[in-house]
Amino acid sequence: MSRFVQSVGTQLSLALLLVVAVALGIVYLTVVPSLRDRAINTRVAGMEKIAGKLRPQVDVGWTQDNGFVATQSEENGGVRIALMQPPAPQGTIAPIADSGQVGNALVGDPIATRAYISGAKTHGTVRTSETTYAESAVPVLGGSYVLLVRAPVELGSIALVERRVLLAAGVALLIALLLGYLGARMFARRIRRLERAADRIAGGRFDQPVRDSGGGELGALADAFERMRVRLAQLDDARRAFVANASHELRTPLFSLAGFLELLDDEELDEPTRREFLSSMREQVDRLTKLASDLLDLSRLDAGRLTVEREPVDLTALARDLEAEFTPLAASSDHPLSATVDGAVFAEADELRALQLGRILVENALLHTPAGTPVEIRAQTRRGNALLEIEDGGPGIPADQRQQLFERFYRLDGTRASGSGLGLAIARELAGLMEGAIEIESEPGRTVFALVLPASPVLAPEPEPVLP
Repeated sequence: MSRFVQSVGTQLSLALLLVVAVALGIVYLTVVPSLRDRAINTRVAGMEKIAGKLRPQVDVGWTQDNGFVATQSEENGGVRIALMQPPAPQGTIAPIADSGQVGNALVGDPIATRAYISGAKTHGTVRTSETTYAESAVPVLGGSYVLLVRAPVELGSIALVERRVLLAAGVALLIALLLGYLGARMFARRIRRLERAADRIAGGRFDQPVRDSGGGELGALADAFERMRVRLAQLDDARRAFVANASHELRTPLFSLAGFLELLDDEELDEPTRREFLSSMREQVDRLTKLASDLLDLSRLDAGRLTVEREPVDLTALARDLEAEFTPLAASSDHPLSATVDGAVFAEADELRALQLGRILVENALLHTPAGTPVEIRAQTRRGNALLEIEDGGPGIPADQRQQLFERFYRLDGTRASGSGLGLAIARELAGLMEGAIEIESEPGRTVFALVLPASPVLAPEPEPVLP
């Protein structure tokens, strides 16, 4: 029972019923009493008019018999006319001449009594058990008598209107209750569909779209649910792909290490081969260490827990440091490596993170280009920004794959599989944290990755030369 009362459909039905009931109550209180008051006031005004007309005639033409009163009653459409006086100084006022059949009904009439006591004309209504009378009383014959004019107020039509209004109100309430219930049920059905959709999404099922063709606020809510479903489905797919790729990246070096360990157990293994195995194992450990570091950085980036400092960073010195650090690797892979700087170049960034970005870009250029490909590191300014550029003379990157480079675990076709595929994804996130960006320019024989950072005010960038 409580569930039924607390349901949206029931509450909406009751709310609609209450609104209709209040509206009908206002109509009833506005119409019926107004009609009743108007009918009574009109009748009282008529009695005042008749009393005012008869007052001078009584003073001139009244006699002790009832003929004058009866005659005037007939002339005024059967309106009851009575001449009243208290039978004693302290007595109750009573008619001495009455056009009606029963005189006792007027004994002690309040309107006539007030007129006699005040000596002024008085009007109002008197209600008996069944009838409401409009009355007007005026003192006559020097104030010794009171002329009372009385007629019933016809309220039959008002009562008919009242009954019809009440009947119409009852029918309207029933219709409102029925329509409210049907409308609320349709509304509640839409809400239940959204509830089921939310339960599906909460349960990890993103295959069914969320649809609501009814429009309005519920339609907008359904659209928001659909956007949430699509986004969660994408995140779930990314999570699955991330777990699968991370598992693959971890499994490959672990299997390699396991194989080398089994081979090292062979007692007949010669020393040069043993040293070669140990060197390969160190490479796999380094690969695991770098992968773990990359995954940790990504988890911190996703959680918003990785912060960067904002300080002036000398990109010229950073370019020279990168040249010195990667010269051995470049020599071992037969890559000519050089650094070119354009004077002093300062960026507003985090020095350690900027160095990490430079390492990612230089390492990619050395690992994913053929032997003999020259690699150049440049630091320069451009349009108020400080740039750290790494250019290589490799085969270039297809235009349709350039944006995919920044996806996690993505590798270009034909490139070496020694990397984890996380470097550029981390680089883009870190550059964004420093209010910078990673830009790519590529064509056959030339590829440039540029770390674009805000220039530091420590040293204003030199203006670019104006071409003639």
